[in-house]
Amino acid sequence: MSIATPLFRFDDSYARDLEGLFEPWRAAQVPAPHLLMLNAALAAELDLDVEALSSPEGVSVLVGNAITEGSSPIAMAYSGHQFGNYSPRLGDGRALLLGELIDPQGRRRDVHLKGSGRTPFARGGDGKAAIGPMLREYVISEAMHALGIPTTRALAVVATGERIARDTPLPGAVLVRVASSHLRVGTFQYAAATGDFDLLRRTADYAIARHFADVATADQPYLAFYARVVAAQAALVAQWMHVGFIHGVMNTDNTTISGETIDYGPCAFMDRHDPGTVFSSIDHGGRYAYGNQPGILQWNLARLAEALLPLIHADAERAIAAATEVLRGFDEHYLFAWRSGMRAKLGIERDSAEVAQWIDGVPALLAQQQVDHTLFFRRLSEAARGNAAAVRSLFADPTAFDAWASTWRQLLPASEEGRLAVAQSMDRVNPIYIPRNQHVEHALAAATGGDLQPIQQLVEVISRPFVERPGLDAYAQPAPADDAPYVTFCGT
Repeated sequence: MSIATPLFRFDDSYARDLEGLFEPWRAAQVPAPHLLMLNAALAAELDLDVEALSSPEGVSVLVGNAITEGSSPIAMAYSGHQFGNYSPRLGDGRALLLGELIDPQGRRRDVHLKGSGRTPFARGGDGKAAIGPMLREYVISEAMHALGIPTTRALAVVATGERIARDTPLPGAVLVRVASSHLRVGTFQYAAATGDFDLLRRTADYAIARHFADVATADQPYLAFYARVVAAQAALVAQWMHVGFIHGVMNTDNTTISGETIDYGPCAFMDRHDPGTVFSSIDHGGRYAYGNQPGILQWNLARLAEALLPLIHADAERAIAAATEVLRGFDEHYLFAWRSGMRAKLGIERDSAEVAQWIDGVPALLAQQQVDHTLFFRRLSEAARGNAAAVRSLFADPTAFDAWASTWRQLLPASEEGRLAVAQSMDRVNPIYIPRNQHVEHALAAATGGDLQPIQQLVEVISRPFVERPGLDAYAQPAPADDAPYVTFCGT
């Protein structure tokens, strides 16, 4: 079915420019679609009509039952290293790119379905998604957006009216996702693996035009493009580390060229600080543990370099040398972003080698003392105001805080006025509300059973993460220490 009234004004540059990297496809028809969540703020940002999107015709488009005028849905092709193992043909096994729109700021944005049925890339899966995992992506991506971290966002979650087979039959849903693009490291791996130099070049030129247009005139545009991706991803993973976010599936097909966080599967925010924290049920070796994330990002970027080598230089040795030099810069980019963010979180303006070394030791202190990651930074502002009792109580041995804080206080402004200003700035970067695991699970279970109130409340809370509000104390508390280890699942 198609409808003539365009809910979206699509301009499908990916399909025009990158033949060979997609398959035209249609979403599976679903029996009884109905809207569960609609992101009105994002819709307004995209200049979309909320009322039209919420109508039966709009919901039909959002779930893929109908195609709006100008839309040519495609399943995108890409490769990927999944937990270190190379898969030459992954692609959108249960997803479709409906099209691209230009928002009022002139930015090109993808509108993409997830859980919309099997495609030619399905690899044996059913192509469907359950309500829980799709709502998890809605919640976590909105939390990341509110925290100021580059991310894809959820426009809507639509129930399909069918039950899908998992460990138990579960109600199905489709997620409507918006991204600055769905270009991934795996996209370049796929293009390179075809052996088609023109396809690889067209892919790089498209990515440059879409995300880093200024490098097109560089002396070595493809090397400059690679350097920009390295810098963007280094900054992104530093922001993850600042808030205790663990992605869970940092495969190369889940590493964007744009520097946005993508694919919120077995992801979660850490309670007690522990570099070995793993939430994914399938990450048995801890490859994607919290403390491994910067190194894994660098590894993924090395795979991007391998794909780009023919473009960087015709001489393989010179191409490898040039790409390696850029990749070595990842550590510098990461440490700059990590330390800059940590200075802001700790309320420290001074920047020196000694301060950097001291800052780099903070995670070890938190891990040794089993301190809640989010509460430590949030309560530290109270210590800057002169009351250290709340943050001190987080430590297994409070004297460890006392020893650490003696140095920290020396790095704060000497005047009370200056310390109060610092405390206010700390509260603007240290959230009090994150999607705590116990609240996420409660909300998802309730929604699966038909009650959307808990998840609507959770989204409202995490949409303003830095503003403490009365009546929300429970959302700022970690799970009890004696709770079983938290485990998340990918949902396929």
